[in-house]
Amino acid sequence: MKKLEMMYEGKAKKVYKTDNPKEYIVEYKDDATAFNGEKKGTITGKGAVNNKMSAALFELLEKQGVHTHHIKLLNDRESLVKAVKILPLEVIVRNVAAGSLAKRLGLEEGVPMKETVLEFSYKNDELGDPMVNDYHIMAMEFATEEQLEVIKKYALAVNDVLKKFFLEINIKLIDFKLEFGVYDNKVILADEISPDTCRLWDAKTNKKLDKDRFRRDMGGVEEVYQEVLSRINNKGN
Repeated sequence: MKKLEMMYEGKAKKVYKTDNPKEYIVEYKDDATAFNGEKKGTITGKGAVNNKMSAALFELLEKQGVHTHHIKLLNDRESLVKAVKILPLEVIVRNVAAGSLAKRLGLEEGVPMKETVLEFSYKNDELGDPMVNDYHIMAMEFATEEQLEVIKKYALAVNDVLKKFFLEINIKLIDFKLEFGVYDNKVILADEISPDTCRLWDAKTNKKLDKDRFRRDMGGVEEVYQEVLSRINNKGN
């Protein structure tokens, strides 16, 4: 496996072609953004944390029957993944009112939802990733009806697995973002699962262990990223 030219650079990752057209290399960066790129900064060590955490959680999900793009961890900052074609949707899974949902609906942050909420956004930075529903998704052909059903099924399955896993390391999974892609004509989970894409609160103190510390200038960002990875690693030992 040989690393070739970079084909894409996003806010948090770079994607490289390899000499195998069915495999890419993803490199995680320390760059941090919030509010659709309006706020920018650096979180030292973030790339390594997000790479290792994503690999561990993708491997956990694979064992539970959720197909992912993950192949293997290559080093601190790079992973080998399947060459998926990403669908232009962000899937937000919410267990507790927080962030934009709390603001939008006038809810107090921390209020548990009576059932899991699934939201969809159209992946488009220029438009601010606007929310869409099933009808928009079909009309704009962001995904087929069959693909959307798989996405919903996987998103809820991921939530069930991760809620249980995180509670075992004294973390509450508040909400998180997922992305999916198509590989060999099948929908699989892609992107990452990290403190960048999840809201994680300490189960006893409600201390925020995620990118909200960067968004809200709370400080201690690097420390909480390392803390989450440390808890995951310690659980595996």
